[in-house]
Amino acid sequence: MRARLERDLGALMLVPGLSGHEDRVRAAIRARLEADGIAAHTDRLGNLIAIFEGDAGVPAVMLFAHMDQLGFIVRRIEDDGTIRVHRMGGVPERALASQAVLLCVGEGRDVAGVITNKSHHATGPHEKYTVLRAEELAIDTGHASAEAVHAAGITIGTPVVYRPHVLPLAGGRIAGTSVDDRAGCAVLLEVSRQLATRKRGPTVHVVFSVQEEFNLRGAVVAAQMLAPDIAIQIDLMLASDTTETAGLGEMRLGAGPGISLYSFHGRGTLNGVIPHPAMVRLFEGAARREGILLQRSAQVGILTDLSYVQTVGPGVASVDIGFPMRYSHSSLEMCDLADLEGLSALIVAALAHIGPGFSLDRDAG
Repeated sequence: MRARLERDLGALMLVPGLSGHEDRVRAAIRARLEADGIAAHTDRLGNLIAIFEGDAGVPAVMLFAHMDQLGFIVRRIEDDGTIRVHRMGGVPERALASQAVLLCVGEGRDVAGVITNKSHHATGPHEKYTVLRAEELAIDTGHASAEAVHAAGITIGTPVVYRPHVLPLAGGRIAGTSVDDRAGCAVLLEVSRQLATRKRGPTVHVVFSVQEEFNLRGAVVAAQMLAPDIAIQIDLMLASDTTETAGLGEMRLGAGPGISLYSFHGRGTLNGVIPHPAMVRLFEGAARREGILLQRSAQVGILTDLSYVQTVGPGVASVDIGFPMRYSHSSLEMCDLADLEGLSALIVAALAHIGPGFSLDRDAG
């Protein structure tokens, strides 16, 4: 399993897919599903959905992770050929200067670039500790004029991402672009393979969703159409095992998958997720039975599209589960393959225990 996860994750991390421009990622995931004999369809917004039919009368599940990544959108091309952009999603401005980027013109035609950084020898004392806002930064593709940039296929609205990169590290850890949430997609692929061979269980709608980094949109549309009883989202869990994150929690890389007991954005978007107690019991019980380490998370500053999925229709029994990740939203995020392996096994085990007697009634018992 770990070898497949590493293969899928590495391949997906190298495919650019800015929020709203996920077509190449969707094609790559569909190809992997089809290679395993799994059919999938695309909805109007771009979500990729594979349905594993199950037992009637058992709560139906929507299991999802987002395909898209954050980045930039071209907003202006200067006469000298430099390119101005808007941020797309929560891009940290203090991590931008000098980053390599890819302007996504079309497969085989993408253009490399670098976010400009004023030469050190020309930087005055008052500038050395200043972080420029995204609107002040520019991208240099090497072209010397606006005409040359246009000739390369770059226009207003061209999507831009961090240059795709995979960096294998010691101890089964991987750093690179869009670990958030291509790691979740790799786990969904692994779970889908196992669902395809199961004998019985709940109906499971596996959704590779779009536009999570842009206003949390895709999964809500899928939930409105599929009307699940249960929603399980796979996304990062903020690792708190580095010096700068110590005190935020107890989530460690390599110590197993995680379950969120509380998330709240708290920055204007007053939303979050408090999981349904039946889902907490389900995953804690599965972890205990299978001997899988399960870490617990309670975080402020976190917001996922599950916050909105849980309010669809009469309400959806929801839970966030995921993998510890360091350096979120930077050009080099990091995860541990052992955590992805444990997460895959945990999901399969939990789904197997959703049967005819599984109750979502909060007043039962």
